[in-house]
Amino acid sequence: MVATKAFQDQKPGTSGLRKRVKVFQQQGYTENFVQSILSAIDSKGSTLVVGGDGRYFSEEAIQIIIKICAGNYVKKLMIGQNGILSTPSASNYIRKFKATGGILLTASHNPGGPDYDFGIKYNIGNGGPAPEAVTDKIFKISKELTEYHSVETPALDLSKIGVHQVGSMQVEIFDPVEDYVILMKELFDFESIKSFLKATPEFTFLFDAMHAVTGPYAKRIFVQELGLSADSVINAVPKPDFNHGHPDPNLTYAHELVEQVEKRSISFGAASDGDGDRNMIIGKGTFVNPSDSVAVIAANAELIPYFRSGVKGLARSMPTSSALDLVAKKKGYKVYQTPTGWKFFGNLMDAGQLSICGEESFGTGSDHIREKDGLWAVLCWLSIVAEKNKIKHTTLQDILDEHWKEYGRNYFSRYDYEEVDSNGANALYQGLFDKITKPGFVGSKLGNYTVQLADDFSYTDPIDASVSNKQGLRIVFSDGSRIIFRLSGTGSQGATIRLYVEKYSLDYKPQTQDAIQDLIKIALDLSELERWTGRKTPTVIT
Repeated sequence: MVATKAFQDQKPGTSGLRKRVKVFQQQGYTENFVQSILSAIDSKGSTLVVGGDGRYFSEEAIQIIIKICAGNYVKKLMIGQNGILSTPSASNYIRKFKATGGILLTASHNPGGPDYDFGIKYNIGNGGPAPEAVTDKIFKISKELTEYHSVETPALDLSKIGVHQVGSMQVEIFDPVEDYVILMKELFDFESIKSFLKATPEFTFLFDAMHAVTGPYAKRIFVQELGLSADSVINAVPKPDFNHGHPDPNLTYAHELVEQVEKRSISFGAASDGDGDRNMIIGKGTFVNPSDSVAVIAANAELIPYFRSGVKGLARSMPTSSALDLVAKKKGYKVYQTPTGWKFFGNLMDAGQLSICGEESFGTGSDHIREKDGLWAVLCWLSIVAEKNKIKHTTLQDILDEHWKEYGRNYFSRYDYEEVDSNGANALYQGLFDKITKPGFVGSKLGNYTVQLADDFSYTDPIDASVSNKQGLRIVFSDGSRIIFRLSGTGSQGATIRLYVEKYSLDYKPQTQDAIQDLIKIALDLSELERWTGRKTPTVIT
């Protein structure tokens, strides 16, 4: 037992506790938070899965976790070799081996290194992120903590696969890739994809692991299993600082992939983020917007073996475009609109109500696990391409055009303003809320658009009736177009303001930014964003 002083800032956000590395390096900070997790879940006799994206401070954190878990009489720890374990793989391991839960060390798509971000996240027994009832309990305990339980033990060699003993606790170091690959081979027809790739040498493929966790997984799946050349996977070695990069798979930060795809006329390019749960799909002259990606997967679900027995339902986060809703309507599927955060999808999946879901933030997944899954999404698209090419030559752009011809196009873009002064961000949000909730705002005209609905989105979970308020300011127009503002909970410094704009049209030819410029101007003028933040341009446009 070690006496400690409580910290008042250990409130988990959308995906765990994320702070600068130097914060976690404070005396007792990491120890306190791990103890708070273990106390909240009554961890005596439990089995926990541990691992992460390999970012800076991961190994030190794992050694701390080992000591504190042993001190709390955890029965068994299952740790990915070298501390490496993608978030989707962790979810699979928790479910497959019926673990109590998992402690994941990741700050997802945020940069890594001594001056950047680290994160600790707890996943529950279904393999998904802890719900608010659990994270609230963790936070409450952390504010009142006076001691943590730890044992003194030499540092464990995380590179040696096998079973080790730490006090009364068993520690198993395992290959983090093997069981994930087994799962993927159960969901997809690897032989069909491999046959297509072999028979179509003009179809070129490039995957960028961004020096993050998916490198070993991608090498195994795309090179060893599907027979692609070794150079079809780049930046495949995980590095603590992601090779000084920002492991966020979008057009701004995955610039090496974007440049290579255009320069070499690559047919299919893909990338994943720090912990492997996000994805980006591109081709020469083609960008697959994440909102369109989940809609296309849902519309072509019968081409993916896992879904041939049927689709239970669809879901999207509220900011994600309504493209998925159009597929649901035509196919006769139930569709749910949830707050941002994968935990909301987990309840629906556990209740057997949901098969395919997605978020506009490059997250796509299904009920095979309880996290979004970057490589799963890539394999979905490869499956669709392979099946469609059995009939006729089909590119990524052909698939998008075919989809838009059938359903119309939901032009969608997100503007991110990162590390904005928190006071300015909160003032913007409150000022905009006051404007849109004033009597007379609904029914008014903004430019050529008539306001049909304006609110701060709230969600009542259809499974457990829990209520989540203040999930984003929505302005919905009579033609279905939308403007949404959210303050993001995934950063560690300042605030991130996200502006989402959506416009529906049967004309799918214009470029996205051309199609939505009038709505962008309305949003910026109405929110007075430059006044409150001092920003003239966004950090990232998706």
